[in-house]
Amino acid sequence: GAGWNARSRHYFAQFAERIGLPVATAFRRQDALPPSSPVYAGNLGYGPNPKLTERVRQADLLLVAGARLGEATTDGYTLITPDHPGQLLIHVHPDPDELGRVYRPDLALCADMAEFAESAALWDALGDNGEIIPFDAGAQAHDEWQAWNTPRKDAQFDLDLALALASARRLLPADAIICNGAGNFAGWWHRYWPYAGYPSQLAPTAGAMGYGVPAAVAAARRFPDRCVVAAAGDGDFLMNAQELATAAQYGLDVLVILFDNSSYGTIRMHQERQYPGREAATRLANPDFALMAQSFGGWGKRVTTNAEFDAGLEEAMGRKGIRLIHCITDIEQLSAAGATVSGLRAG
Repeated sequence: GAGWNARSRHYFAQFAERIGLPVATAFRRQDALPPSSPVYAGNLGYGPNPKLTERVRQADLLLVAGARLGEATTDGYTLITPDHPGQLLIHVHPDPDELGRVYRPDLALCADMAEFAESAALWDALGDNGEIIPFDAGAQAHDEWQAWNTPRKDAQFDLDLALALASARRLLPADAIICNGAGNFAGWWHRYWPYAGYPSQLAPTAGAMGYGVPAAVAAARRFPDRCVVAAAGDGDFLMNAQELATAAQYGLDVLVILFDNSSYGTIRMHQERQYPGREAATRLANPDFALMAQSFGGWGKRVTTNAEFDAGLEEAMGRKGIRLIHCITDIEQLSAAGATVSGLRAG
């Protein structure tokens, strides 16, 4: 959250690893801790690991460093309630007006995040360099995250997005900067992409659509030596696709991976959940996005299977400039957590 940076990341990881403290990142802050850390427990937000949310519910003490504990991170203020009965809450935040505004802290610390993290890392719990025996919960939570983060190997759709993310993990650099707007399409990236670099996740915590492409343009301009990916849905992409003109103007290297289910998938999911079979105004009549990329002087490829996706991504990684992979997906494949149209209707 607020004020987090590479220094905060480094020292907070040292502190948490030293005592075996499980660390969950807030919504769209997944690069706040290295995923290789033996205490990294995954991310909160939409579609989190059920084992992680249960771990948060059962915790007797929560240390919240930098996050505001907003609606997405707390599942509508239900995962952690403002009064959090039965739990102690230590809330660290650089803004004194945030502390106690929504959540009742048992201990409120107004501090710069990097200063707090470094102080925590330097703290000697035992004095005289005594041996600390770490909690085993950190390693357990990390194992649970790895199981949740590992894509399955069996294809359930012609273009299975879990398998597509497995290919992305194999073919893209681990420190690639992933930029996305709002939509269910982002859930596959949030669940399966490691976000190993820093910074490596550019995404709106306010849920704004259309953020991914302009964010990718800015990232490519700021970090020309790193791989930059605009992860987009069809409705999301159409809101700011014109920013490819900026990428073309500055000769930037931007890879767009676009999941196209011809629908506003998130809204369709809510419709099917609340009013099964009563779809309204969520279908999209889309252009050929591959040709659209070519119209900006870039390269584009339309794919309908995982084999075609793999071949397309390999070719894209061998090129420069604007590259777009147009992935035709099935609307039945509604969310990374496993929701389907037929399943919601049956439920």
